[in-house]
Amino acid sequence: MPKVKTNSGSKKRFALTGTGKIKRKHAYHSHILTKKTKKQKRNLDKFAIIEKANRSQVRELLAMK
Repeated sequence: MPKVKTNSGSKKRFALTGTGKIKRKHAYHSHILTKKTKKQKRNLDKFAIIEKANRSQVRELLAMK
């Protein structure tokens, strides 16, 4: 049985935490920042944990079991 390749785009976008959860970055933090408040931009800068509904799809892209 051949090895399963990791999706190249996914390995750039997702990272694992020490406990095995998958973290992601927030969208809307790359441009048109002048109309967003400081609080909104500060909160978008933090990492978020992948939701339970998307966990299996992301794990498949990262070639995890």
